[in-house]
Amino acid sequence: MSANRRILDDVAKLATSAAGLVQGAGREAESLLRQRLESLLDRMDLVTREEFDAVKAMAAKARTENEALETRLAALEKAIQAGNAKRAPRTAAAGTGEGAVKAKVKPAKKARKSLKTAK
Repeated sequence: MSANRRILDDVAKLATSAAGLVQGAGREAESLLRQRLESLLDRMDLVTREEFDAVKAMAAKARTENEALETRLAALEKAIQAGNAKRAPRTAAAGTGEGAVKAKVKPAKKARKSLKTAK
């Protein structure tokens, strides 16, 4: 019996050693795989989660500001159209004579002079 017991103890020790060896090999393989993946990801030039979240927040803020500007632009365009609608009858009633043409030309000449002096 003593010989059987001794053989079983040796087999148990061998199994324990083999299990430790397999665990060690598994950890080493995992470490090697992790290093390879990290090197591959570094070469791919990917962004971090924090950078992605920051850009996402900036895009959301820009989208909100864009919507506010669109609303403001629509209101301004509506105000301009209302102003043009009020002025349209006056310009038509002013006439088509030379006086009306000269009135339109003078501001343009003043604008050209101011552009020349600004240069």
